[in-house]
Amino acid sequence: MVRPTSDEYRGYAGQIASGVFRVGDEVTVQPSGLTTRIAAIDTIDGGLEEAVAPLSVTLRLEDQIDVSRGDMICRAHSHPTPTRGLDAMVCWLSERPLQTSGRYRIKHTTRTALAKVDELRYRMDVNTLHRDEEADSLDLNEIGRVRLRLAAPLLVDEYRRNRATGSFILIDKSSGDTVGAGMILDADDD
Repeated sequence: MVRPTSDEYRGYAGQIASGVFRVGDEVTVQPSGLTTRIAAIDTIDGGLEEAVAPLSVTLRLEDQIDVSRGDMICRAHSHPTPTRGLDAMVCWLSERPLQTSGRYRIKHTTRTALAKVDELRYRMDVNTLHRDEEADSLDLNEIGRVRLRLAAPLLVDEYRRNRATGSFILIDKSSGDTVGAGMILDADDD
């Protein structure tokens, strides 16, 4: 929340991931599901009637709704799915192989959660597009389809629908190194 000049000002700063926001649009705050309208769109250069991705803006809402870091302000009829389970394509970026049952941190938009690799569905041969369904690990620069189980829900879209909210990175818990980059194919609605 941003309060630059007075206690009367209540704005929410962030970057637009996709689409267009206009003053007067109905929006929903996720994950709470509360709905309101955009009262104003502010930038460092002044107010706007509309803003598009990837602008960084401050939205002022008509109603006083609690919006926390990591929450998303979305168009009322177009919002991400809250989920604890993901199917994704992952490109492995580490010398240490991805292992089934491996535990990592997942970084998605501004949120981070713990993630466990429930299943490596297959490893893809990038030269032949053959799916090796017997694979049990991914080595450096290999690509595979994985099933992840998350310790906390994330607000996601399929990558084909929205690249900003459909992508993530995996981080080694002990070293802090980025070990994988992923594209979300599907999310459980749980």
